[in-house]
Amino acid sequence: MLALPAASRVSQAGQGLAEYALILVLIAIVAIVSLMFFGGTVSTMLSNVGTSV
Repeated sequence: MLALPAASRVSQAGQGLAEYALILVLIAIVAIVSLMFFGGTVSTMLSNVGTSV
């Protein structure tokens, strides 16, 4: 096989980092939306646990 030029290898590494960044952003968005949706319920449950202890 032919060796890839150095510029091509750097470009591929940058592409991989960009993909990981997109995945992290999507996970963060899902976490924020789920906290907004379930935040009140979770808060109530934790308060009930705290008062029962």
